[in-house]
Parts: sequence; C-alpha cells; structure tokens
Amino acid sequence: MSWRLTLKIHRWQPGDRAPYYDHFTVEVPEEAYVLDAIEKVWAEQDRSLAFRHACHHASCGSCGLRVNGREKLPCITPVTDYPNGSTIQIDPLRHFPLVRDLVVDMGPFSQAMEAVRFSIIRHASEGVPDARSSEPPILPEEDHEATRFENCLECGLCVSACPIAGSALNYLGPAALAAAERMLVEPRGVDPLAVWEAIDHDDGLWRCHGAFECSAACPSEVDPAAAIMRLRRYGPKVGQVARQQRR
Repeated sequence: MSWRLTLKIHRWQPGDRAPYYDHFTVEVPEEAYVLDAIEKVWAEQDRSLAFRHACHHASCGSCGLRVNGREKLPCITPVTDYPNGSTIQIDPLRHFPLVRDLVVDMGPFSQAMEAVRFSIIRHASEGVPDARSSEPPILPEEDHEATRFENCLECGLCVSACPIAGSALNYLGPAALAAAERMLVEPRGVDPLAVWEAIDHDDGLWRCHGAFECSAACPSEVDPAAAIMRLRRYGPKVGQVARQQRR
C-alpha cells in the first residue's frame, strides 16, 4: 500500500525577502519514512531543495528538522505517523542561523559543545593529574546514572525544542550541559575544575528554566534535562572538591 502526503516545505535562500512555503505531493510505500518523502521531492520535483541527510538510520543526527512543529529525525519518523492524504509542514530547526531551506548552521552548537570539551586539551597541555590513576570520580555513587551521554547524536533537536535557547543567544544549551555532566560523572583524563568553570555561569547551568522540552525531543533518550537537574544538585560540591584536588 502506498502513502500519499503533501509536504508543505519551508523555503528560503540568501537574497529572498522572506521565507515562504512550497507544496509537494508525493506517494511513497507505507513503510517509508519522512526523509524518504523529502528525498523523493528532491529527486522528482525540485532539485533546488536544500536539506541535510547522511546515515538514514539515526546514527549521525544530521537530518534533524521539525515536522508539524515538533523536532524530529525524519530518517526514523514513519510516514504512517500522519494520516494518509494529509499535509505535513516541514521546517528547519529553531534557534540556529538559517543557511537555506531546511539547512541551519550548526556552528553555535559545536562551539557550545567545545566549551565543555576544552578541558581535555587543558589536561594534555597543563599536566592536570589523570583521574584514572590518581583520584576517584568526584560525584556521589548514588548520582551515577545508567543513561550514557555517549548515545547523544549531536543532532541539535534538544536546542531547537528548548524555549530558553531562542531568547538567550549565549546559552550553552542542554546537549553541552549533559556532556559536562557526563565528564564530571566519569572524569577520565579530564580536568573537572575546567569543566565546572565552563558551565558555572548565567549562560550555562543556571540559565535552564526546567521546561524539560529537550528531553522530550531527544531521539536517543539521553534525557539532558535530568542531567542538568543532577548538576544543579551536586554542582557546587563538584567545584569545591575539584579545587581541593588542585591544591
């Protein structure tokens, strides 16, 4: 059985006065995904359509966008999630600079992630003691969570869903803060104090308003909101212990 959808796709390129929408009707197999429908539009109706994709199975996170206002990875969003014959609206992620059509600039996201990762560079260049051989993890055992941040695809869906990211342009965002929490839970080869100082400010850990939209949007169930709440609970102690270990 085929599935018929009309895709109302956001369009914009440099030089346009304002964004607009184009409508494309496609038929795909009912086992297809939204990304398949977008690719069919590009292949058969409009080769100028700009969008990102790579792995097609939720390993890379590059295809992130919004479907009917909700953050999705279209490569794992079945077309059958939407009624046969219906119209679905396809928009780029929010809170990122728009490049063209459905493509956004992920540079600010990468910079936020690097803001908490730089401690690894400091460890290598300044001779910070290796936590694997000298100090145990500095967080209470009961705060260790089974959820692995390594499941993060760095897709940016959490930032797009975050209501704070749109109004606080320098906010590190939920993915970067979840990365920091993982580094502090298991600080192997990482300078915990450098990580803590990277997030202990008004545009870092304390900017989050606890909307939990980031966790709802995460396709990998990383639950960045819970990581942020844990950081707030034990964060001040982390800074104190890390400074003592530096002495």
